[in-house]
Amino acid sequence: MLKLLQKQKSSEVIKERIRKLFSSEVELSVSSYDTAWVAMVPSPHYSLEPCFPECVDWLLNNQLADGSWGLPRHSPLLLKDTLSSTLASILALKRWGVGEDHINKGLHFMELNFPSAIDKSQHSPTGFDIIFPGMLDYAKDLDLKLPFEPTVVNAMLHNRELELKRCYEWLPEERDAYLSYVSEGMPKLQDWEMVMKKYQRKNGSLFNSPATTAAALTHHHHQDAGCLNYIRSLLDKFGNAVPTVYPVDIYVRLCMIDNLERLGIDWHFKEEIRNVLDETYRCWLQGDEQIFMDVATCAIAFRVLRINGYDVSSDPLTQIAKEGSYFNSLGGHLKGLTDALELYRASQLIISPDESALRKQNLQSSHFLQQTLSNGSVWSDRLSKYIIEEVDDALNFPLYLSLERLASRRYIEHYNRDCSSIRVLKTSYCSSNIGNQDLLKLAVEDFNICQSIYLEEIEQAESEGEVRIVATLYHRWVIESGLDKLKFARQKTAYCSFSAAATLFTPELSEARMSWAKNGVLTTVFDDFIDVGESDCCSEEVRILFSALHNTISEIADQAFIRQGRDVTSHLVENWLDLLKAGLIEAEWSRNNMPTVDEYLENSHITYALGPIVMLALYLVGPELSEEAARSSELKKIFRLSSNIGHLLNDIQSFKRETDQGKQVNAISLRMIHSGGTTTKEEAIEETMRFIESQMEELLNLVVKEKGSIVPRACKELWWKMAKVSHLFYLKDDGFTSPQTMMKAVKDVIYEPIARLWGGVGWGGGHALYDEFAITS
Repeated sequence: MLKLLQKQKSSEVIKERIRKLFSSEVELSVSSYDTAWVAMVPSPHYSLEPCFPECVDWLLNNQLADGSWGLPRHSPLLLKDTLSSTLASILALKRWGVGEDHINKGLHFMELNFPSAIDKSQHSPTGFDIIFPGMLDYAKDLDLKLPFEPTVVNAMLHNRELELKRCYEWLPEERDAYLSYVSEGMPKLQDWEMVMKKYQRKNGSLFNSPATTAAALTHHHHQDAGCLNYIRSLLDKFGNAVPTVYPVDIYVRLCMIDNLERLGIDWHFKEEIRNVLDETYRCWLQGDEQIFMDVATCAIAFRVLRINGYDVSSDPLTQIAKEGSYFNSLGGHLKGLTDALELYRASQLIISPDESALRKQNLQSSHFLQQTLSNGSVWSDRLSKYIIEEVDDALNFPLYLSLERLASRRYIEHYNRDCSSIRVLKTSYCSSNIGNQDLLKLAVEDFNICQSIYLEEIEQAESEGEVRIVATLYHRWVIESGLDKLKFARQKTAYCSFSAAATLFTPELSEARMSWAKNGVLTTVFDDFIDVGESDCCSEEVRILFSALHNTISEIADQAFIRQGRDVTSHLVENWLDLLKAGLIEAEWSRNNMPTVDEYLENSHITYALGPIVMLALYLVGPELSEEAARSSELKKIFRLSSNIGHLLNDIQSFKRETDQGKQVNAISLRMIHSGGTTTKEEAIEETMRFIESQMEELLNLVVKEKGSIVPRACKELWWKMAKVSHLFYLKDDGFTSPQTMMKAVKDVIYEPIARLWGGVGWGGGHALYDEFAITS
């Protein structure tokens, strides 16, 4: 207990540091590369003097000890980036005839590392194959003697030709945008009038890129007031240097919120997150260029706003990838791959049949990402592989399969890499709001603290090679209720405990977890009781069953009265009565009349048993659930949708087993039977899957909808999370019936703590129970 209190105290200190990130300005690293291009801008009054001499001074004062320029402690994965920043800095100093010693040190560094410029295992910043050879040409113009092997230089020039040739295979709009963005690498070939007309933003910049903006000032628009004011505003803000992209506040803050949510610790910062999202929504409504002129920012803004209940149209997002042309120009650029990944994540949030363009974008982005995975040679460097891992995870675990606790664990293990805090455009940059180690430390401690609470509720044991989870509290309840004496009943405590912990994971929801798991066990036992048939059950078994049910309902009703301030016993009883009646109807169908598909769906959404499991837990999750909301058509519809999804997924996976057993009361069987033999099994499954997809979209719409909703968001989310649990249970087979299928997920959520994988982070060991009862799946 003392150790747990120490961990909680440590967590509070970390949380305070994270809160300060919300209240302070976004911190952004400055860029040697962009500062060098700004330093090269000549004075509009006298071309032999720099317009921004303070940038020249900054370069003289910020060369690194090894002779390079770039981020301090630059990553060995980013040598091309370092070479690019170093060469740009050398050119700037050479242009103004200063820093001879600095130039020589820089050239020495480049000579030692120049082979990396064509090393495919090194990551290439955006436009590197155009910009770097362009700088080599500029070095000749400045009569700068470069100590490089001619073969390497020739290889780079050849790469530039290939890159330009590839660009001209794209559609004109995508080609013009990309080549304009990398204008500093091809100043003599550029149509500067077109660039300024099409791509200058309201803040005076080109693409919010200081380097591109400086190149325009240097090579064409020497006195453009917008460009000059943009750069001067950056120097006023950042001192004598500039970042590689600005403004980027919205993107960085949204990335931070996204990280908090994916790490599973956003619930600690609800107020701070709401403030950022309110401001982002205001910018969305105003058409802010920060959002709508950048693919990744628009995609993440749409996704985070929509999932948090803000009313945002998908039209601006689909415009970015109109006709799929955007994806033609992404290959080979990490920024493009990241953009495509964000588009894919965002395009899964379809909430209406009218969003056909968003559906099309989802298919296009998914196809592009799958092609990317299959073409591994293009992404052979280690930094790209980090993003490829994210792509692989996103495709393997789409929105409907992304169960929070499992997703958080995967993201925690993926989060702390050498390159997780780095973003790469034409050069690399970092921010304390992105890749922050405090986020990781809190996530690990929070995950393990929550898990230790589950372990107070749950004790694991291994019996005859089959994993059996027995809850200390559940076990007492099972014994006292006599449920262990029911030989006909399946013991599914593991799965009920898992779905409860995975869905209701925060510490204060212990009562809700217990309600969820107990009712899950009881619904399974009653299902088996009905399957066995009354004639096979003695009166003692009936007494045990209904006594356990009575006591459990009474216990939950007492807990709910404390939280809700009213007696909800009648509603709890109604849910159980509905389930029992529906179960008897289904049992009757299996013996006599065959229902229609519609009759089956009307009954099966009740027999899936989410009434007792989820509906009863709603009274224990925190917010007040009024009588009106509890009996509203809104909540009934949500209940029906979530249940339909789960039951139909189960029907698809159990179809063969049930057919072999002679059972025909199954959605797939009924579709085939009532079609008069014209529908095949494959067609019936396909039709059912389309129906499930439409039910998921409708459910998500109701969950995120705030206007006109009377059901608390926390209550609605339970049904959405339950739909995800159902997808996980029935992903490949009837996971609820096949114990080994789910065991790793159960262990990851409930049992195995996140160990000391990174220095100073994590518990540094497992729970004592883990050491004593090691599980092998």
